Amino acid sequence: MPEQLGVAGLGAAGVAVAYQVAMGGNGLRTLTGIPCPLCGMTTAATGLASGDLAAALAANPFVLVLAGFTLVMAVLMAARALGLLRPPAQWPASRRRQSYWVAGVLAAASWAFQLHRFGWV
Repeated sequence: MPEQLGVAGLGAAGVAVAYQVAMGGNGLRTLTGIPCPLCGMTTAATGLASGDLAAALAANPFVLVLAGFTLVMAVLMAARALGLLRPPAQWPASRRRQSYWVAGVLAAASWAFQLHRFGWV
């Protein structure tokens, strides 16, 4: 299941890039005026990559969750590719539901942060 979440994240990144290309760089906020749950994530990731933690957190503090998840997933997938770990076991339905709830709560919290950041709440 962790690998499936990682692949879903990569897929979401691909869709986000395709959307930006198709819309000429205009995101949801430009089109509707409403910030999306992941608004500021590119700015935050760029700030984090350049070592500007304050800018990253100001744009979207959930970038730390994403960065941590990405790091853990990269190490986990590399260890499995090298044969250091067994192939992943299927998560039970209860654990999958729990992970969906956690992802949903994080997305809702990120959206609340963005709505506040842009003066909607």
